[in-house]
Amino acid sequence: MPNIDPPCRLYLISPPKIILDDFAPRLEAALGAGDVAAFQLRLKPADDEEIYNAAEALLPICNKFHVLLILNDRTDLARDVGADGVHLGQSDGSVPEARAKLGLDAMIGVTCHNSRHLAFLAGDAGADYVAFGAFFPTKTKATKFTAEPELLSWWSDISEIPAVAIGGIIPENCLALITAGAHFLAVSSGVWDHPGGPGEAVKAFNKLMARHSPG
Repeated sequence: MPNIDPPCRLYLISPPKIILDDFAPRLEAALGAGDVAAFQLRLKPADDEEIYNAAEALLPICNKFHVLLILNDRTDLARDVGADGVHLGQSDGSVPEARAKLGLDAMIGVTCHNSRHLAFLAGDAGADYVAFGAFFPTKTKATKFTAEPELLSWWSDISEIPAVAIGGIIPENCLALITAGAHFLAVSSGVWDHPGGPGEAVKAFNKLMARHSPG
């Protein structure tokens, strides 16, 4: 049977710190430039009010372009602001707990580092996607784990749960992850720090995904 997997898609992650008035138009430029599946708001140093206010302001932009808004870690704030889902680290609560709070339609993803075992556990718990990485060095966050593209190939062969590749991904290094079978590329600085601006970065990623996705 031929491979009928959909093309790889882009999953944007916010910078760790934002100035909302400056960032909102940059997000709109990125989402308006091409296909983006989801945007994760990840503001690690921020307090609850700042995260809530940012999510509330950015949600209409995501809705305008039919892009899911995912909150990092904070199931409680995701519920309160009406976000589309939550991304959980290994110490950020369980998938069943998040599902009970957010409902059956919520998108719930789990960080699995480079671990096949953690991916199986996440899948068994009902995660909507698993995230592997870091595949490349990254300045966005400190990383203790490194992953290789063959992990994506292995997962795509044995599971129907989508795999997100994360960590230092830029247009110049993403080809191996696309061809290995990543369903989504999670990108932060590769878009926000792109020399041509976020819109040009989204266009560059989409062009590579359209050409080289398996299928």
